[in-house]
Amino acid sequence: MVLFVRHGQTPTTGAVLPGRAPGLHLSERGREQAEQAAARIAALGPKRIDAVYASPMERAQETASPIARAVGRRVRVLDSLNECDFGKWTGRRLSDLRRRRDWRQVQRTPSSFRFPGGESFAEMQTRMTAAVQALVARHPGSTVVAVSHADTIKAAVSHASGAHLDMFQRIVVSPCSITAILYTPDGPLVLAVNSTADLKALAPS
Repeated sequence: MVLFVRHGQTPTTGAVLPGRAPGLHLSERGREQAEQAAARIAALGPKRIDAVYASPMERAQETASPIARAVGRRVRVLDSLNECDFGKWTGRRLSDLRRRRDWRQVQRTPSSFRFPGGESFAEMQTRMTAAVQALVARHPGSTVVAVSHADTIKAAVSHASGAHLDMFQRIVVSPCSITAILYTPDGPLVLAVNSTADLKALAPS
């Protein structure tokens, strides 16, 4: 099983598209959220988590740190869990981007959109799917934590549920929410999305 954790809140969450710009750290609220997520994951049992991985962005590693500490693991940085490369849109205010004519394409048909000078949503999903497959193969039958970003986690959920990438904007992944997907020989089972509740009851019916 993979527990996808979106990084905690930052000073720019909901206002700016930070992308891969360096130097963005968790806010005080984000650090609180990370500690809460760590407690929820640790409640699964001290030996339940086989590994903790994180995107190379500071905000992801700062979220992964208390989780790793709580389960007695170290944070392993995995480049393929990185945020989507927003290219020239990196660092732009969302209020400005929403006025662009191509913003509707981002929301309604993201599979056809490429960020100027950056990555396409399809490339991002392919990268994320390959990363997950590698993690599952590396830790067969185990549970791992993957701290990443909203769009990458939404792309993983869309792929696991068999939904077209154009539907992925309908998925909500909040700061420090936990999304659980069980990968089986018969295909993935989406156990929880955007969860902020107790994880102990997670099991396929």
